[in-house]
Amino acid sequence: MPMPSKRRSVLTHTAVEAYTPPDTSSASEDEGSLQRPGRLASAPLQSHAGVAPWLDQAVQGSPASSAASCTSSRPGGRPAAVPSAAAVPSGPEALARVDLHSAPPDVTTGLAQHQHTYCERPQLASVRGAPRGGSGSVLETAGGVPVSSRVSSKIQQLLNTLKKPKRPPLKEFFVDDLEEVLEAQQPDPDQPKPEGGQTAVLKGELLAVGSTWPPSLLATLQQWGTTQPKAPCLTALDTTGKAVYTLTYGKLWSRSLKLAYTLLNKLTSKNEPLLKPGDRVALVFPNSDPVMFTVAFYGCLLAELVPVPIEVPLTRKDAGSQQVGFLLGSCGVALALTTDACQKGLPKAQTGEVAAFKGWPPLTWLVIDGKHLTKPPKDWHPSAQDAGAGTAYIEYKTSKEGSTVGVAVSHASLLAQCQALTQACGYSEAETLTNVLDFKRDAGLWHGVLTSVMNRMHVVSIPYALMKANPLSWIQKVCAYKARAALVKSRDMHWSLLAQRGQRDVSLSSLRLLVVADGANPWSISSCDAFLNVFQARGLRPEVICPCASSPEALTVAIRRPPDLGGPPARRAVLSMSCLSHGVIRLDAEEKLSVLTVQDVGQVMPGANMCVVKVEGTPYLCKTDEVGEICVNSSATATAYYGLLGITKNIFETVPVTAGGAPVSDRPFTRTGLLGFIGPDNLVFVVGKLDGLMVVGVRRHNADDIVATALAVEPMKFVYRGRIAVFSVTVLHDDRVVLVAEQRPDASEEDSFQWMSRVLQAIDSIHQVGVYCLALVPANTLPKAPLGGIHVSETKQRFLEGMLHPCNVLMCPHTCVTNLPKPRQKQPEVGPASMVVGNLVAGKRIAQASGRELSHLEDSDQARKLLFLPDVLRWRASTTPEHLLFLLLSAKGTVTSTTTCIQLHKKAERVAAALMEKARLTTGAHVALVYPPGVDLIAAFYGCLYCGCVPVTVRPPHPQNLATTLPTVKMIVEVSKSACVLTTQAITRLLKSKEALAAVDVRTWPTILDTDDIPKKKVASIFRPPSPDVLAYLDFSVSTTGILAGVKMSHAATSALCRSIKLQCELYPSRQIAICLDPYCGLGFALWCLCSVYSGHQSVLVPPPELETNVSLWLWAVSQYKARVTFCSYSVMEMCARGLGAQTAVLRMKGVNLSCVRTCMVVAEERPRIALTQSFSKLFRDLGLPARAVSTTFGCRVNVAICLQGTAGPDPTTVYVDMRALRHDRVRLVERGSPHSLPLTESGKILPGVKVIIAHSETRGPLGDSHLGEVWVSSPHSATGYYTVYGEEGLHADHFSARLSFGDTQTVWARTGFLGFLRRTELTDASGERHDALYVVGSLDETLELRGMRYHPVDIETSVIRAHRSIAECAVFTWTNLLVVVVELDGLEQDALDLVALVTNVVLEEHHLVVGVVVIVDPGVIPINSRGEKQRMHLRDGFLADQLDPIYVAYNM
Repeated sequence: MPMPSKRRSVLTHTAVEAYTPPDTSSASEDEGSLQRPGRLASAPLQSHAGVAPWLDQAVQGSPASSAASCTSSRPGGRPAAVPSAAAVPSGPEALARVDLHSAPPDVTTGLAQHQHTYCERPQLASVRGAPRGGSGSVLETAGGVPVSSRVSSKIQQLLNTLKKPKRPPLKEFFVDDLEEVLEAQQPDPDQPKPEGGQTAVLKGELLAVGSTWPPSLLATLQQWGTTQPKAPCLTALDTTGKAVYTLTYGKLWSRSLKLAYTLLNKLTSKNEPLLKPGDRVALVFPNSDPVMFTVAFYGCLLAELVPVPIEVPLTRKDAGSQQVGFLLGSCGVALALTTDACQKGLPKAQTGEVAAFKGWPPLTWLVIDGKHLTKPPKDWHPSAQDAGAGTAYIEYKTSKEGSTVGVAVSHASLLAQCQALTQACGYSEAETLTNVLDFKRDAGLWHGVLTSVMNRMHVVSIPYALMKANPLSWIQKVCAYKARAALVKSRDMHWSLLAQRGQRDVSLSSLRLLVVADGANPWSISSCDAFLNVFQARGLRPEVICPCASSPEALTVAIRRPPDLGGPPARRAVLSMSCLSHGVIRLDAEEKLSVLTVQDVGQVMPGANMCVVKVEGTPYLCKTDEVGEICVNSSATATAYYGLLGITKNIFETVPVTAGGAPVSDRPFTRTGLLGFIGPDNLVFVVGKLDGLMVVGVRRHNADDIVATALAVEPMKFVYRGRIAVFSVTVLHDDRVVLVAEQRPDASEEDSFQWMSRVLQAIDSIHQVGVYCLALVPANTLPKAPLGGIHVSETKQRFLEGMLHPCNVLMCPHTCVTNLPKPRQKQPEVGPASMVVGNLVAGKRIAQASGRELSHLEDSDQARKLLFLPDVLRWRASTTPEHLLFLLLSAKGTVTSTTTCIQLHKKAERVAAALMEKARLTTGAHVALVYPPGVDLIAAFYGCLYCGCVPVTVRPPHPQNLATTLPTVKMIVEVSKSACVLTTQAITRLLKSKEALAAVDVRTWPTILDTDDIPKKKVASIFRPPSPDVLAYLDFSVSTTGILAGVKMSHAATSALCRSIKLQCELYPSRQIAICLDPYCGLGFALWCLCSVYSGHQSVLVPPPELETNVSLWLWAVSQYKARVTFCSYSVMEMCARGLGAQTAVLRMKGVNLSCVRTCMVVAEERPRIALTQSFSKLFRDLGLPARAVSTTFGCRVNVAICLQGTAGPDPTTVYVDMRALRHDRVRLVERGSPHSLPLTESGKILPGVKVIIAHSETRGPLGDSHLGEVWVSSPHSATGYYTVYGEEGLHADHFSARLSFGDTQTVWARTGFLGFLRRTELTDASGERHDALYVVGSLDETLELRGMRYHPVDIETSVIRAHRSIAECAVFTWTNLLVVVVELDGLEQDALDLVALVTNVVLEEHHLVVGVVVIVDPGVIPINSRGEKQRMHLRDGFLADQLDPIYVAYNM
């Protein structure tokens, strides 16, 4: 696999100061997740044999061994791996691997050959609450709406037939007009299925309701505060581990009272109390201040206010801060309580007030340190509260998508939770508890703030900062305070393992209970084992370790009981990972790699009932060997998502039903969001969380398990352990796995790439799932959760928005995306005769259209006499000698030269004389005209015609860029067999300069004539062509596919072209038109050099290069000369839209007024760029540009002007076609705004004398109206053939002389090479006929054949440009069947890699194509020709020759 290539400058990491020492805590919260036995082999993998040799060259300078194959588990692609030496583990690794193996097995060799069968999950409407009552009598209609069974079955049948898609008409005529259906992935018939019996509801032990239980928690607080005021309640420690303050029960009671009194009586706004009972109040306290938090919490409860604890906002842009704002807003919070110290540290606005955080409601901040509170009078008592159904507090919860909701817990639940925990953990009065968890939420709050007060316990709170400084602190405190209970996470156990070596004097013999709060995580078991292994010698008893499972909605779900409280012995299960992914429980041997070892999390809580239900759809009870979502029914669960009724019902009021549909209980259950099963001894096992669930195909994977696998890959020295986030993104209707990790600053590109390849293989072999994208970001750049860990939803958000800024990316869409539509099989083509018959049967007319007839329009003998342009010019010079024909403008807007009829005639004569005398040319010789845009070019052109030479206009070389532009000039001069070069003095010097010598052989130029100083001479006689078919000029142009093609224009065709344009645009001597076009080829040349002379109108010439110094020149000229008709190119229009879009007001002040414009035409040889023309119209509407003025023209090599809007006739129409049908060469018209719709606008009106037909490009039969085919044209001004040096006219003869294979086989047509269709519209032409519109779709040469379908590059490019705001331009081409996307990055280089995934996603979603290579380059790298068209083939050649100097090249393998 080729390593991505990256420009060196990107590698320079940001400054060293940016790397704060890593905090190794993690989303994966642990360090020792060595629960995958052993290390994954670090042996280099041999290069994949099947990789084409070009890949090796693409990997610049990287040894082939780094090209580790990521397709390991596909048959045939299995890498040979070298078994790793059985390294003897040392240090913490050894501890973590205690009872597993003596030598680590090698993952990569032991891979079974997995034949993947990917399948898409059935799209179930996931209704999480089922209809109550027996659902036996409920039918469902097509829409899934239950109806009573009395509805007649006939109506039901009707509904079902309406659901069926209609059959396409005339099946044999439309061969494959079916939608591209994404592969519905079929479930594997051999996949494991649950076989056990149905589970039952598991009932917990009864809650021992004795008379000793107090009526409410506040009553207990009052009791302890008044009877035991000296008893310690809470000890707070500083970062050195010193006890700073011990809060006694007396103090807690009095300070809470003071706070309650202050809140209720001393806060007023407009003489109204600010707070009413039941109002919500935010608690903003740092993790280091449990004392103030506890006082605030109980103070709020006493005042009957609802506390909402949240994290301290550190900056204005904290991860997830906006969602916290949503939570505060939805809870209606207006007051925030905090401490003096914390308030000083909050970000401030200029006024000194606390800053307004993004998305937060306006808050009043109240500091609650003692001196700010008021002592209540003796007779004041808080209203006595019983534990009722009212909300006691709200805990925040962040969902998988990142939205933050408030979980409301009632007073009754609060009391029941404390009672259940007291009973389950056997808490007794005055016990000491060491708490390492966050006391603001979850188990830290339930044990360390609520249950502890109920039992008059003493809590020693260990802040996170102390744990980071001294990971052993909690064990030392257990030892010092002889604590009976401790509350930790597996991360804390792991950290203390790493730090314990030198400590001899700690003893854990006092502990009777070690609650592991995240016991449900896949890595907690290895932490527990390793911890016990080391600390058993220090007095830790095995039965003390009590893992528990909890969720914000159900609070504590299950907890392991110590044996002295009657708990059964602990158990563990070794489960097959692949069966788990199908939701089935199968035990497996522990030796295997692809197993998950889980420990039980104990029994269901006292007073609770538990059941396991299916995750999606109706909550049916699971079978005994099936994984489902655990549901709990108890008085101790939360009651609702505050203020969000819809989702509350689904989660908090689920009614599980048996297989027969009978409800299992009359009371609703709460869904916990935990996935698991109930094992032997009624022990609960948790194997994952709903939030981390990723459904890929039909299989389910747990994000935590994938993190654990990545952590087991050796060596870990390139990335930070515990800073790995795994999530899924939906691309093409399926979840795709994304893994993001932080890379250490000293890791080299190659090391990281190797590690990434190994991770891909490990995940592939262990989970049998492909990773869609693996990204490494610089150290300390992932968004952090408040207490360590990665903020996963924020990471996902940044990934999707292109704001992650990775330094390494590896994407594997080819292996992951298996639900693409089947490649289209080409059907045998229907013959041309059947097509015509089919169209007749379908009632469709044959698609042909024509402009107005020329013969009726010929009114004057003048036009008959003056057949040739030289004659017209002589006639004008004699009849209207002083009539102005041309005005040339400079960048400043001044007129640099004007030319009258007589002046042009005289100049042309001088040139003719010089050609005959100086260059001694004979009639019919070819002359290259190398001039900048101007009048000299026009004079030289007519000079050639006067002496019978054939002019070839050539764009002069660019003085700053001779190396690339001069060879093109030389090539045209050679290919056109020019005997002489006419040019200016400046260009003559340039052609012979030293710089030119480096680019071309200067000695081989033909005669170069400098026309700046030729003598005034007349020619004896002006040449008259003997017949109208004599060659007048050659028109050379480089096509977008990079082919240099010259076409021959005869005198007859030249005159016919001018005549058509004159009639279409109503051009007369009294008219003025403004032209801003390149005068070297196609219609641009004709308008600049030919039309004025033929029609006599005045042309205001605006050379496009002048716009580089003055963008507004063209619009200013149009306004100044009140031009009714103006022509420009797309590049000019784009320059104006970009450069002047924001300056319309300034232009208006300068007097620019465009209301004079009747028609502004863009000269183009491509599909109309509707977005650009529309935005141009909108931008300059302010300057009076009429809404319908802008239109496009269409021409090509065989005929430079087929369509041109002109001044009369109906406005151009726009239709919307289905982009998917276009890929199958079909036109399906759809409504505006429908999915996959593509707007196409007609390319202007067909010119007089032009006939157009749509023919099948292969069978050459005529096609029907609105059918896609090749546009063929027949007209007196078509070119007569190609002029090439190699004499290959034979090959292309059919381009100019094609005949239909059926129908009218006599007419000779020219093939344009463009796909398009004709459609009869409702509008009428000037002649009263219905108007036929021609829609050009794109050039056949440009199209990409991929997956059996035809794609137009511009459609893919449009999607890509929309993918991210810093994509300035994009071009696509194919290379060895791979789609290559080149994007120009308009932004910082370190943001380049963000684009790789976004580009891949958008092309998959919208075009069903997998991007093979993403190349990110600087702005301006994509070559564009004078018409503003992308030169994709030049770009491709540059890419293959490695000349693009890309910022980054990503090979999506």
